[in-house]
Amino acid sequence: MAEKKAATKKAGSGKTVTVRQIRSANRKPEIQAQTLRGLGLGKISRTRTLEDTPSVRGMINAVKHLVEIVEDKK
Repeated sequence: MAEKKAATKKAGSGKTVTVRQIRSANRKPEIQAQTLRGLGLGKISRTRTLEDTPSVRGMINAVKHLVEIVEDKK
């Protein structure tokens, strides 16, 4: 079972994007708070690494004033 999970993870494109929440969703429309939750965020300074897909990019764009894209340290 674990081997099957590992194989499906490797099958992705490999591109990722790291997002950090920099502002609160308080006093914002509920849809923006739901979008943050969908990205796995919810508290300031929380960071998530997500697969770089058009749907994730669209979610980031919808709350771009609340999050920032973190550059990789390479």
